[in-house]
Amino acid sequence: MYMCCWITMGIDSKSRTKDCSWLAFYLVLLLFGKQALAQIRYSIPEEVQEGTVVGNVAKDLGLDITSLIARRFRVVSGSKDAIFEVNQNNGALYVDKHIDREELCQGSGACLMELKILVETPLEIHYVLVEITDVNDHSPSFPEREQIFEIAEHTLPGRRFQLHTARDPDAGSNSIRTYTLTSNNHFEVDIRQSDEDKIPFVVLKKSLDREEKNKHTLLVTAVDGGKPPKSGTLNVSIIVLDINDNRPLFSQDTFQIDIYENAPFGTSIFKMNATDPDEGTNGEIEYSLGKTMKQKIYEMFELDKITGEIRIKGVVDYEENEVYKLDVEASDKATPPLTGECRVVIKIIDVNDNPPEIEVTSLSNTVSEDSKPGTVISLISVTDRDSGVNGKIISSITSDVPFELKPSYKENIYSVVTKGFLDREEVSHYEITIKTIDCGEPPLSSVKTLSIQISDVNDNSPHFQQAPLEFYLVENNVAGNSIFSVSATDKDVNDNAAVSYHIVREGSQNDIMSFLNINSDNGYISALKSFDFEILKTFQFQVVATDSG
Repeated sequence: MYMCCWITMGIDSKSRTKDCSWLAFYLVLLLFGKQALAQIRYSIPEEVQEGTVVGNVAKDLGLDITSLIARRFRVVSGSKDAIFEVNQNNGALYVDKHIDREELCQGSGACLMELKILVETPLEIHYVLVEITDVNDHSPSFPEREQIFEIAEHTLPGRRFQLHTARDPDAGSNSIRTYTLTSNNHFEVDIRQSDEDKIPFVVLKKSLDREEKNKHTLLVTAVDGGKPPKSGTLNVSIIVLDINDNRPLFSQDTFQIDIYENAPFGTSIFKMNATDPDEGTNGEIEYSLGKTMKQKIYEMFELDKITGEIRIKGVVDYEENEVYKLDVEASDKATPPLTGECRVVIKIIDVNDNPPEIEVTSLSNTVSEDSKPGTVISLISVTDRDSGVNGKIISSITSDVPFELKPSYKENIYSVVTKGFLDREEVSHYEITIKTIDCGEPPLSSVKTLSIQISDVNDNSPHFQQAPLEFYLVENNVAGNSIFSVSATDKDVNDNAAVSYHIVREGSQNDIMSFLNINSDNGYISALKSFDFEILKTFQFQVVATDSG
């Protein structure tokens, strides 16, 4: 850009001035990023070979394959071990690491992985769901190879004895379908469905006679629903003893209690209440936890074998596990003892013990001052491990800056955008403070600060402090000496503020260049000849200051 002014120069007090005029030209190219959001879904079985193509995500998203490398087409993963990657040459999404569905997802529900696909220039983020389907790659297995029961003779038919529960990490139809028992005259197998588990029981269907046979050997087989099915076996030994004809009984098969997470160690949460109508040692009850539960349960809870009190002995964390299922047995002190069983379901109530977390997914830390309002400079996501109102997050920018948060169609995803015009000459740097607060009681919060630099554009012309300028020169000056200087300033920086000077040739004044010279770098004007008052009393010329933008 440039600016010009008229300078009037006189030999005596008589002078004339002319109004200063200047001409400025502005050329502004406004570029801003555009966030594109889309979501597609693929499905792939576990255990496929590395390199297996899941789908052409670039094609399905409508992206130009030839521009993928330039736009840094990639998968953004919150995990160190990313399972999927994209091929920037053809846009294919492929398996990069071994997939084990049982390692990634527990239970029989859908195993979904959400991937973030990112491209730049303009900035776009897409969300891709990949469902990992199960294959029947595990056989059912029992925690022990053998289980022994001691059963008194004359025990009434229908008596149930809980077997070890087999485990199969596979899901859906590939998990355990049923249990079978070798053919015999006295026992049959029965299955109780409890939530997602099938709990097997050996049921006495015909009274035992120790004198006829004192030991029965059975084989229990757990079979899954795969094609072909897989199976695992458990050896069951039945020792027939003399009568203790009443077993401890609980008032119900399942008890449900609620406790708050972070409950102190040693807190008593429940007391078992089994009864046995027998007298003496046959009616004295001792309690124990079942032997087929996950190890974590034994680390979290303890059961007093005399009082039946269940106490906390580990850290109860809702975010780690919402429900614990305890199998409790009550045994009398007869020889052999008789047992009753029940299940205690402990539901953990969430408390607000996790602050929100802010993740900066993408950040442009330099923004041009000519950016339009609405220009995206950053993408952020906020999460809270708590649930319900404890996990509901309110996000805002707390600093007084010309930026604002724009929510995405996906909950807790935001764009940081400009909300006004920027001027580097007024403010060249911003600290954007983003605060997230949950709705728990008391509320917890987190803060993240983004540092943004404003880059310069050539939007200011050089400026003379005084225009027009008037000065006097004594005649008979020495030719070649400096007689005057001009100076202009520019609010821009670097090349946009580097000013040079020149004298304008205009009309009949072209001969001005024959007796005046200006230094283009510093604005010093020198006379090329000696002036004579009687020949020339006054003259004027125009100096133009131009920046290098």
